[in-house]
Amino acid sequence: MEIEWPSCVNVRDLGGLPARHGETRCGALIRSDDLSLLTGDGVAAVRKIGVVRILDLRSRKEVEARPGPFAGDPIHCHVPLLADVLAYDPPAWTYAPMLDHNRNRIAQAFRALASAPEGAVVVHCRAGRDRTGGLIALALDIAGVRPEAIVADYARTAGADPAAMRNTLDHLTARYGGATAYLENAGVSASELARVRRRLAPGGRPTSPRSGRSATPASPPTT
Repeated sequence: MEIEWPSCVNVRDLGGLPARHGETRCGALIRSDDLSLLTGDGVAAVRKIGVVRILDLRSRKEVEARPGPFAGDPIHCHVPLLADVLAYDPPAWTYAPMLDHNRNRIAQAFRALASAPEGAVVVHCRAGRDRTGGLIALALDIAGVRPEAIVADYARTAGADPAAMRNTLDHLTARYGGATAYLENAGVSASELARVRRRLAPGGRPTSPRSGRSATPASPPTT
């Protein structure tokens, strides 16, 4: 579902996607391009829907150059998904090298999503396509969203080639045995996987790993 946040151009709620046990829940996970583009009205729109965590996947240099309106806010959680200098040349037809070379960073970002309290979580990078697309694909896969629906959502992003996400999901399965095995091998716990799954489940909400009660706001992980 498209969301209007002036002046961002690539914002959508990831509710309503077909999963194994119904459609993903609305108001749980939102993907976006760079929130530093927001106007005052856009900032107000983010506040109005009660966003509890903004997961910023941009590099340190990007954040220093354009910190955005939520810098310093407790809801802002900066977890750079990529190193400032890449050890590989990213191809246009797959995100396989991103998965292979950044497992620890991706796991840290996924844990930041898992630890968020009840409410809407926004994931963004600069364009909202590559880094955001990779992490969102893992979260949707964990939630049981069908591969074709993950590809279709990715394809709605400007400049996105559906084949790149199809190739990435094929690589994820062939090399790692799927998103669950990939994340577990990177250090993500079963309870963290369950929390993301529950967040996106129809009628679900994140719960405390210990008590099973609704989660209370937690401090974002340090980077």
